[in-house]
Amino acid sequence: MRTFLRAILFSLAAVPFFFQPMNAEPSPNPSPASFKTATFGGGCFWCMDAVYQYVPGIIKIISGFAGGTTPNPTYDQVCTGRTGHAEVIQITYDPSKVSYNQLLDLFWKAHDPTTLNRQGADHGTQYRSIILTQNPEETAEAEASREKAQAQFPDPIVTEIVPLKAFYPAEQYHQDYYQNNKDKNPYCQVVIAPKLRKLGLEK
Repeated sequence: MRTFLRAILFSLAAVPFFFQPMNAEPSPNPSPASFKTATFGGGCFWCMDAVYQYVPGIIKIISGFAGGTTPNPTYDQVCTGRTGHAEVIQITYDPSKVSYNQLLDLFWKAHDPTTLNRQGADHGTQYRSIILTQNPEETAEAEASREKAQAQFPDPIVTEIVPLKAFYPAEQYHQDYYQNNKDKNPYCQVVIAPKLRKLGLEK
């Protein structure tokens, strides 16, 4: 369902130094009760998942769907644009190692938040820029982060910030897509790998 020849249409600022290639391992004695989740959509969830794989303090990432009305949607249903859902990733992270604001900082660098319902050649509401929050504190942080990020872009940011009502994991073959398919699917080399290089995450 991807356009293999889509171009990278935006430039990305340098990533802060705390973003280094990582193996997502928790602290020696992690407390799952202290872990938090963040849910972001920035176009293709294969791309967003690949970017956040490099952040220390992330426990796991699940690609899925949120923001719509159809319960338990399939990928094919979401691709029609009629479910209301966006492609998103849900991140479980250790806040003692990485903060919500740091995840937001990378979010603005990992995609173009000024293009409505589009990232590169991927068109449709399922590719919209969206932050789904779980409480008023997250909403306030996301809104403040969006206002701060606006200075990085000449055009208005169109990212939605809305409460998370439900998150639905995508099919298993979408999980860790880049890591599992970077030598198999041309999309990974034409679209995802250049993005990672531009962010300084891969050479």
